[in-house]
Amino acid sequence: MDKENKQVKEKQKKSRLFKGVITSDKMDKTVTVLVNRYKQHPKYKKRYKISKKYKAHDEKNKFKTGDKVVIQETRPISKDKKWEVKDLIN
Repeated sequence: MDKENKQVKEKQKKSRLFKGVITSDKMDKTVTVLVNRYKQHPKYKKRYKISKKYKAHDEKNKFKTGDKVVIQETRPISKDKKWEVKDLIN
């Protein structure tokens, strides 16, 4: 019974999702996505912007530079790729 519960809990875990803009599509089956997020300073309560680039897997090479996309965390595909492109944002 415990093994079944663990398997159900693993399936229920939600992976992280980020929205971003593709900055590079020059690699094969890989795109670079720029994600902008806002954080709040713990003491001064001022919001500031954090920018980070992620390498995401694009199996069919269908996304191009400038597209707004959603990326989802997945199993490691290579040393740097731990994300995959899920969908295009209109």
